[in-house]
Amino acid sequence: MPSPSNLRSHLLRTVILILAAAAGVILFLPGLNTAPESTRLQIHRGTPFSTIVRDLETNGTITVRWPLKVIGRLVPSLHNIKPGRYLIPPGLSNIGLLQYLHRHDQDEVRVTIPEGLDISATAAIISRHLDIDSTSFAREATKRKLEGYLFPGTYNFPWASTPGEAQEFLLRQFHRFFSDSLRSVAEEKGLDENALLTLASIVEAETPLDEEKPLVASVYLNRLRKNMPLQADPTIQYAIPGPRRRLYYKDLRKDSPYNTYLHRGLPPGPICSPGAQSILAVLNPAETSYLYFVATGKGGHNFSTTLSAHNRNIRRYRANRDRR
Repeated sequence: MPSPSNLRSHLLRTVILILAAAAGVILFLPGLNTAPESTRLQIHRGTPFSTIVRDLETNGTITVRWPLKVIGRLVPSLHNIKPGRYLIPPGLSNIGLLQYLHRHDQDEVRVTIPEGLDISATAAIISRHLDIDSTSFAREATKRKLEGYLFPGTYNFPWASTPGEAQEFLLRQFHRFFSDSLRSVAEEKGLDENALLTLASIVEAETPLDEEKPLVASVYLNRLRKNMPLQADPTIQYAIPGPRRRLYYKDLRKDSPYNTYLHRGLPPGPICSPGAQSILAVLNPAETSYLYFVATGKGGHNFSTTLSAHNRNIRRYRANRDRR
């Protein structure tokens, strides 16, 4: 007959085996504590492990929190979960769930940045799609003097990108487009990078029509060659704080280096991010003698070489506007 001490020892081993088996089931059995369908989770930068576990319960990924808390104590390295937006597959084990969040690349978000946006408008779009504060993005981009360089297009971004990471990505897209061959063309025309982007941004702001952009570019290049003020309304809009509005004659006297009615030559820098077609229009403008243009009221513009012809086009535009 076994002694009492042997019985206690046997019982202890049995209890340990049962606990070990239970722990193994809790840790490794798929679907025991996790949802049978895919779930989504957003993890912001700086979110503590305990909050992530709570959010997993709140969004229905797990039924109870304590198994993940226990695993977190046993394997502290699994606390290192990267910020991001995740699509979590169904039926993971408890430890498999934490390993997935620890190792898996976050989902990417598709973002379209239209042509002609300034830093503030670009920041607003970025903040709607990514885990980025628009004010922080705009402040950093302004400090880095990136107006005009946040190249328009449709891109995939990691949801948890930082402002700097998103800006560097857009800057790389511009430099990828602005190849050595295009840079050589610009230099042949006497345009450095800033001058090219500045003029292209004005062209971008003047017309959405790609077929008109070489004509608009020719007008401003002709005026620069004749040392005429550009008199570009979009530069006044840029100098006026707040949302875009109708311009008044008093606005043309605004004291700003961007006022191309008061100051000859190009303004100090771009007023928006031009797209590829506007940049190419400046590099390959139409060969014209045009010095003026005015809106037709139908989406396009009428171009002219003399002030008298320009004034006739203005009267025609106003008459059409008043009839509507």
